Amino acid sequence: MKYMDYYKILGVAREADEKEIKKAYRQLARQYHPDMNPDDDQAVERFKEINEAYQVLSDPEKRARYDQLGPNFHLHQRTGTTTGFDWGRWARSTSAGTPTSQQQKRRTTRIEYDNGTGAGGGLFSDFFNAIFGEGTRPNDNPSTKQPIRGKDIEVTVAVSLEEAYHGTKRQVNQGSRQFTAHIPRGARTGTKVRFAGQGERGYAGGEMGDLYIVVSVEPHPAFDRDGDDISVDVKVPLYTAIFGGDVRVTTLTGDVKLRIPGGAQSGQRIRLQGKGMPTLRDKDQYGDFYVRVMVQIPTNLSNEELELFEQLRELRPE
Repeated sequence: MKYMDYYKILGVAREADEKEIKKAYRQLARQYHPDMNPDDDQAVERFKEINEAYQVLSDPEKRARYDQLGPNFHLHQRTGTTTGFDWGRWARSTSAGTPTSQQQKRRTTRIEYDNGTGAGGGLFSDFFNAIFGEGTRPNDNPSTKQPIRGKDIEVTVAVSLEEAYHGTKRQVNQGSRQFTAHIPRGARTGTKVRFAGQGERGYAGGEMGDLYIVVSVEPHPAFDRDGDDISVDVKVPLYTAIFGGDVRVTTLTGDVKLRIPGGAQSGQRIRLQGKGMPTLRDKDQYGDFYVRVMVQIPTNLSNEELELFEQLRELRPE
């Protein structure tokens, strides 16, 4: 008979509290749930061990008895077996005290269960039975009956910046099911659209998980996005930057005419208020649109132009 280290099975310390034990159990139960590991006998056995460990460590009386067994067992343990250990003496031990009426009631309770190969089916291990004297009684392990919520599913969909501005739809296939995801105006990378109860199914009557459509906004070839604000570089002729003038700027809602002030510097930003992205949670609010002035220096100057620039340099020595 092999010693079952329940703490090791759940991956918790011996001093772990109830919350830590429950958290570890839920994570492992989901990971090794037979539904998640079809045709994997090892996963089924691991799942049963996890349930058995939780049955003991989540019950203060069973946990105390198991902890008392530890030192006594290891004194007799040989090569990983219980050879030489007096189980009868342990079962007769008075350390567990006289069973209370509630304990007696629990010991005589019978709960119907699946005794096949399904999750939670079959009997407890011989080790469990030897400690708690529940040899051939059906598995009334409450952990196998404890509802576990199904896992959430996330599916990423890519949208363009223009689609994120106006809002759009995406058809999403999940197994045999098809969903229409309405991507809201102002969506950002990481924005989630939730379909309640459309994730993985729960265990033991647990509720279904949720399906989340996760938005990924693709980079734009011209626009940079910062939250709800948009920036764009606009080339401005040297003479327009010097004297001022109008330039045409493309925004997410079409072209606009922008007045460049005289003496504009390269890299200077001009704000177009309310021309940015719509605010996700307030359809009447918008970010701003920033134009970065990129002054263009003329090239391939003629001799006459060079002479004129030379005269300008003489008028404004550095």
